[in-house]
Amino acid sequence: MASEEESFAVLVHHRGSIKRKTRSGVKFTDKNPLYIVVNRTTSYDDLVRSVLMKLGLEGAKRDTVKYDCLTIGSDEDLQVMFLCRRQFPEVRTPELLAKLVDVVSSSGGSNRNTTNVATAAGSSSMAAVASSSVPVYEPAAQLVASPTFAVDLNDGVRDEVGSFDVLPNALHGVPPVGVGDGELGDPNEDDVEPETIEDDSGDEVVAAGPALAGGGSSSGTQQYPPYFSSLDLDAMTHEGALGHAVGFGARDAEGNAGLTEFQYKVVESDHRRYVGKCSEFGNGCTWLIRLSLRKRKGIWEVKRYNGPHTCLATSISSDHRSLDHSVISAFIMPMVRADASVSIKVLLNATAAHFGFRPTYRRVWMAKQKAVGLIYGDWDESYSEIPRWVLGVQLTMPGTVAVLRTSPVRVGGQVDESQAYFHRLFWTFPPCIEAFRHCKPLVSIDGTHLYGKYGGTLLIAIAQDGNSNILPVAFALVEGENAESWTFFLSHLRQHVTPQPGLLVISDRHNGIKSALEAPDGGWLPPSAYRAFCIRHVAANFALTFKGKDARRLLVNAAYAKTEVEFDYWFDILRSENPAMCEWANRNDYSLWTQHHDEGRRFGHMTTNISECVNSILKGVRNLPVASLVKATYGRLAELFVRKGREAEAQVGTGQQFSQHLVKCIEANLKTARCFTVTLYDRDNSEFTVAETTPTGTFSLGTYRVSLASQTCDCGYFQALHFPCQHALACCAYARVSWSSYVHSVYQITSVFNVYWMGFTPPILEGFWPPYDGPTVIPDPNRRRAREGRPRSTRIRTNMDEADPNRPKRCGLCRQPGHTRRCCPQVVGSSQTGRN
Repeated sequence: MASEEESFAVLVHHRGSIKRKTRSGVKFTDKNPLYIVVNRTTSYDDLVRSVLMKLGLEGAKRDTVKYDCLTIGSDEDLQVMFLCRRQFPEVRTPELLAKLVDVVSSSGGSNRNTTNVATAAGSSSMAAVASSSVPVYEPAAQLVASPTFAVDLNDGVRDEVGSFDVLPNALHGVPPVGVGDGELGDPNEDDVEPETIEDDSGDEVVAAGPALAGGGSSSGTQQYPPYFSSLDLDAMTHEGALGHAVGFGARDAEGNAGLTEFQYKVVESDHRRYVGKCSEFGNGCTWLIRLSLRKRKGIWEVKRYNGPHTCLATSISSDHRSLDHSVISAFIMPMVRADASVSIKVLLNATAAHFGFRPTYRRVWMAKQKAVGLIYGDWDESYSEIPRWVLGVQLTMPGTVAVLRTSPVRVGGQVDESQAYFHRLFWTFPPCIEAFRHCKPLVSIDGTHLYGKYGGTLLIAIAQDGNSNILPVAFALVEGENAESWTFFLSHLRQHVTPQPGLLVISDRHNGIKSALEAPDGGWLPPSAYRAFCIRHVAANFALTFKGKDARRLLVNAAYAKTEVEFDYWFDILRSENPAMCEWANRNDYSLWTQHHDEGRRFGHMTTNISECVNSILKGVRNLPVASLVKATYGRLAELFVRKGREAEAQVGTGQQFSQHLVKCIEANLKTARCFTVTLYDRDNSEFTVAETTPTGTFSLGTYRVSLASQTCDCGYFQALHFPCQHALACCAYARVSWSSYVHSVYQITSVFNVYWMGFTPPILEGFWPPYDGPTVIPDPNRRRAREGRPRSTRIRTNMDEADPNRPKRCGLCRQPGHTRRCCPQVVGSSQTGRN
């Protein structure tokens, strides 16, 4: 038992305020140790006072050997130091690290006489300075580094044989490694300040590496040194080059993980040794590190180190090996959680701005998929949730239609009864079915591709109410746009959602849609249903053959023309530009793509509105796993029905008769219905002629025939939009009749209210869903996106986008037929001129 007078000398290495900034960090130039004698009666305040009094005393230069750290922040810590001193009699001279910090007093003044001291017990008399930065607060639990300390002071934290808890080392920024063979040189030559994080209060918190998030202890069976990525290896080198190579082992002043310009590669890694070399090793750089596991002590020991880096800056890549998709995923997680549809380009630029390195598109794409999987569920497991979701949503809202199709899984030629591949899924909800009965008698159909880990297509049927609001009424997840998938979707759409006769279907010119609509037993043939093309897709195909915005504009104007006279006007201009354009347009029947031949079935709508639907209602769903996607449609539609239902209810409460969209159109027509001369020709059939004149009435601008009985006008607007045009309004005023009787019932505010009258039921918690006892649904591996290379473009071309086979191939440079860009005469001529 030691006496009360037991004392021993310690060497205090002071890190003062004399410092200089270098490439590898902040270097301290005051490295002279202080020789202080302490005993059991020495208090913490006395130790601090002694350090402050003896600043500047000469001390012997020390060699670097194995060391352990223990924070001294109180009198109790000094007692622990004496206890450890007795347990390690071979330690002749312990060393302390004293660090001066500024503390703001209550009066606002600064007191520089506050010292934090850490002890480092060396394994020989030639001890090394501890490379740890000490928090100014007292830790709740005693943090020790040595495995022996852990056993003696914490009643054993040993997990298993050869495994010790070295987490406190990483927490204090102290590497749990020893230095052998003296190959690291003298640390006192160029000491480096440990990187710390300072909060607003001025307290310093030592930054820990990413490995701390995982917790746990190091194990001798691991294939790499435990917490190697979080080691504060800067303290072990002359220039901090090793810490630069490790990359993510350090954090900046704000606590953000940083990358350095040097990269290394692992040459050998197993349960006994770890060897890393610079990526440019043998090509102008000799950087190398070799570590070995000392099983008896449970530590990794640095056996060899060659440094610093000698590779040239020109060989440094703009990318970084350590900036993998896992690290990027953690960084972009908040952005993905806020908006799952955020583009890869935005995430890539944000990552490059934050880390200073620009990763590949593929790596950021993989990082986003991982982030989406962590937020919205695993990509593979989401397929197995679909059958239970079908049972759960049908229990939540009786009447929900959900049709799941699977394909068998074959293993070695035998069918695996326990599993099934996901093939197709159609679903719609009772409020959508009821809503379509009060919408315009037309439906737009289109498909949008999924952007996640697995490919596929989301097919959507979109309706429109009398207030020009779009509303998705049915969905389907299929393998792609083909005849079979469109037949699956359209057959269930016709059976469950749109059984009304005389329905108009607006779509693109995809051959799969054509095949499904022309099926004899599909129910989509006239007069049960009619088809029309989306003018946006028609114009896109037209632009593939004929370049130039003017030509495309002429075709669109001809399609939107509501009278034959107006159509002929634009078509003649198109013919004068290029007769081949008219020949291309005449290949399709006019009733499919023009408004003046559609007999009023379009209600003025010329496009599928798929982009508006995705952006306003289904934004981001294409980026989610399938289970989250189908769940999102339920929640998004429930929100839409509540919002639009409240608007319609408020308009009904104010006594409005028609929708706001119709009221605006009627007001606009009334403003221009003042310079008309109306003549009645048939009182019984309400036949009129309307002569449009100038404000002075001296010059006629045209004469139009209006029939209120048949709701037609020579201008074409009355029969196309199904509400009175300006000429019909003038006739109603002349005949002293109300124009409201000539408005289609879909524009009445009561019809709009009925669209959203039936609401959604709050979903039942997944724990109460009925059990599913069928085969486990798994994703089809053939739909997995390519593991190598850049993911395919978000715009996947279909048959609608295929070029006309009769169109001659043109040069991509001069746009002339007969040659390609490589052998373009302009390029050849310019190159020959350059050579001359």
